Amino acid sequence: MKKFFAQAYIWILLIILYAPIVIIAIYSFTEAKVLGNWTGFSLNLYKNVFSGGLNNSLIRAIENTLSIGLISAFLSTILGTISAIGIYNLHGRKRKVMSLLNDIPMLNPDIITGISLFILFVALGISQGYTTVVLAHVSFCTPYVILSIMPKLRQMPSNIYEAALDLGASPSQAMRKVIVPQIKPGMISGFILAFTLSIDDFAVTLFTKGNGGLETLSTYIYADARKGGLTPEIRPIMTLIFIFVLILLIIINIRSAKSSSKK
Repeated sequence: MKKFFAQAYIWILLIILYAPIVIIAIYSFTEAKVLGNWTGFSLNLYKNVFSGGLNNSLIRAIENTLSIGLISAFLSTILGTISAIGIYNLHGRKRKVMSLLNDIPMLNPDIITGISLFILFVALGISQGYTTVVLAHVSFCTPYVILSIMPKLRQMPSNIYEAALDLGASPSQAMRKVIVPQIKPGMISGFILAFTLSIDDFAVTLFTKGNGGLETLSTYIYADARKGGLTPEIRPIMTLIFIFVLILLIIINIRSAKSSSKK
């Protein structure tokens, strides 16, 4: 009986989580302007997406979303890798304290993070725009990168770095040719996770983008919805993003499975 209720709970949860995505995906194949009004099967919305039939504001929002996501993920991966190695080399209470401090931003609600960064940028006199959004995304993505890399560091032999030095490698060579290859799967997973978190973000972006007209896909959709409806092309774009993220998730799981099987 317990097993039945557990499975039922999981299925109900999955339906609640994925039903909206399925509905959007279904209605991406009709030209109806109002969601819920089926006017017949059509691929015209997808044709508009791939043939440049989108309005300029939406195109800029997509470009901003992708560029901010890639830059933030790249910087977060570099900063997260350095930080993870630094935390790993700490001992005792210092490592526990730093690990706890790394966990706090992940537990923090997005709206609190967004308001805090907004106040910080204002206090420092930093003009808000593209740069502040990138900095904000790096700040909340980096802890997730650290979390992805730490297990790989723990799996390494504890004296592998010293062994490389004893064999004549310089510190930079030992880091580049010994440590980095060992933690590379974690770095890739961290990069993908940071990228998906960045393109998915709304609250932090809303508070740090300023009033210069910068829009990402999430803020564009929010502004579009406030006007009384969503641009129909949003539906195929959302569907494509979901498929893209799903593919990334599958890649991460396959890489993790291969890494585990090798051990």
